Amino acid sequence: MEDRMLKSPPRGILCCGNIVIDIMVRPVEQFQWGTTTWVDTIEQNLGGNGANTSYALGMLGVPVRLLGMVGRDAFGEQALSILQSAGVDLSQVGRSQAATTASVCPVNAAGDRLFLHRVGSSVEVFPEPIEFTPAMVGRASHFHLANPFALPHLRRRAPESLARARQAELTTSLDTGWDARGRWIEDIAGCLPHLDLFFMNQDEARMLSGSADPEQAARRMQALGAGDVIIKLGAEGCAVFTPDAAARFSGFQVDVVDTTGAGDCFVGGFLAALSRGDAYPEAARFANAVGAMSVQKLGAINGVRTRAETEEWMRAALLRRL
Repeated sequence: MEDRMLKSPPRGILCCGNIVIDIMVRPVEQFQWGTTTWVDTIEQNLGGNGANTSYALGMLGVPVRLLGMVGRDAFGEQALSILQSAGVDLSQVGRSQAATTASVCPVNAAGDRLFLHRVGSSVEVFPEPIEFTPAMVGRASHFHLANPFALPHLRRRAPESLARARQAELTTSLDTGWDARGRWIEDIAGCLPHLDLFFMNQDEARMLSGSADPEQAARRMQALGAGDVIIKLGAEGCAVFTPDAAARFSGFQVDVVDTTGAGDCFVGGFLAALSRGDAYPEAARFANAVGAMSVQKLGAINGVRTRAETEEWMRAALLRRL
C-alpha cells in the first residue's frame, strides 16, 4: 500500500457531474407544518457533486475541466462565477432552457443535512454517451464521474461513457452519491469494469453491496470489476482497498458545522494528491484534511483552501484515534 498509486499521475482532470445552487438553512431540527421557525442563517452556495469536486481541484492547483449544464438564469450565472474564481475550465458547460439545478438544504446543529432537490437543467445533459474528442480532452489524462445518479440520462449512459474514456487512454474514477431512485447496483454494475478508482461513502457502500462492513463491501465491488476502492468513513476518515491490501486512515478532530459536500471535496483532495505523484496513503491523509476543512464551514466548498494552506492546517491539526 505504501507505494501504491494510480498507474499514471493525472496531468489534468475532466470532471463530469451536476452543477447546483444550494440554499442553506441552519439550524433546522424538525419540520412543523403551519408554523414559523426562526433560523440563524439562510444563504446561497455552490453545490452539486461535479461542481464541488471541480472547485476543490481548481483551488488545489489541478487543471480541471467541468462537463455539465446550467440554466440561463441567475443561479446559473452565480454557479459559473464561483467555479471560475477557482480556475475551473467551463468550456464544456452547456446552457439549458430549464432552470439551473437547485437544492434547499436544511442543516441541523450537529451538521447533518437533507436535500429538497429540483433536478432542473441536469435532466437535459448527456442524452448520449460522452464522446471524448481531442478538443474536449485537451491535456487531461483522467476522467472523473461525480454521481451518475444525479443525472437522469447519464445514469444509463455511464458504462459506455467510461468505456470510451478508457479507449481515449484516460484513467477513470467514479464517486457514487445517493440514489434517490433506489436502483443502486443495477445502474452501477456496468461501470465497475471500467474504473481505476471507485469512491463510496459508508452508507452508499452498504446499499451497493448489502454489507455494512467496509472491506466486504469493497471486495464485492472488486469482484464485479472495480479497480481500487476508497470508502469515505465520515469523521473516522477513510479506508483504501487494493486487490492485495487494505488500510484505514484516521480523520481529523474538528467541530462540524455542515457536512454538505464534504465527500465531494474529499475526492477532489484525493485526486489532487495523486496528480502530484503521491501514493495512496498520502492521498488519503490529504483528502481527509480537505474533507475536514470543508465541514467546518456552512456550504459545500467554503472551507476549501489552497494546497499550501491545507498542508499548513494539517501540520497543526489533531488526528482522531482509529
